[in-house]
Amino acid sequence: MRKIEHVDGDNKGKIMFYALSTCGWCKKTKEFLDKLGVAYSYIYVDLLEGDDKSETMDEVKHWNPRCTFPTLVINDKDCIVGFKEDKIKEALKI
Repeated sequence: MRKIEHVDGDNKGKIMFYALSTCGWCKKTKEFLDKLGVAYSYIYVDLLEGDDKSETMDEVKHWNPRCTFPTLVINDKDCIVGFKEDKIKEALKI
């Protein structure tokens, strides 16, 4: 079973964050989301195995065909790839 973590905060819609546990830009993105105080879910894709990893990579590929990280999906419509503070704030209307 995939381990999707949830961080409590202000509800700004559905926020799903796909990250790698070893990625500096993923860490910065997570810290930025924490600083904004928004609720979000995240999963460290590199810590998954087998079918869980395949299924999660398929989700990432749907939003970000290059499968690069960090990949942030907001309300199933906005996809932000990389650490982009301005785009994250704009998508969350902050």
